[in-house]
Amino acid sequence: MEPRYDTLFYDGQCPLCAKEIRTLRKLQRGNLIFADIHEQRDGSANLPSHEALLRRLHLMTWTGEWVIGLPANVRAWSHTPFGFLFKPLLWPGIFQIASRIYGKWADKRYERKYACAIGDNETA
Repeated sequence: MEPRYDTLFYDGQCPLCAKEIRTLRKLQRGNLIFADIHEQRDGSANLPSHEALLRRLHLMTWTGEWVIGLPANVRAWSHTPFGFLFKPLLWPGIFQIASRIYGKWADKRYERKYACAIGDNETA
C-alpha cells in the first residue's frame, strides 16, 4: 500500500502558528507534510487564494480533498499520538460551539489583533 500523506498549509510568519507546527512536527508519525503558505506561489497546484489560506487553516488530504478550519486542525493532530484528544471537537453540539470560537479567533488573528504577522511585519 502506498503511503498516504496529508499536507497542512500554515502561516510561517505567525509565532503562535509556528509554535504549534514545531509541536506537530515533533509528534507526528511521518505522514503529515508541512507547507508554509508564504512559500507557495499563487495559482500553484490549484491552491486556494493566499488570503483564504491566511484566514483559515487548510489541509489537503492524500486524496486531494480540502479540509478547512477546525476540522483541518483535528485532522492534523490525528497524525500524532494525541489525535484522540481532538476528536470530540467534531462531535455534534461541541463542533458548533468550537467552530464558532475557532472562527472568531481566526478572524481576529487575520485582522492583526493578535501578535501574528500577516504578509508583512507591520503591527496593528
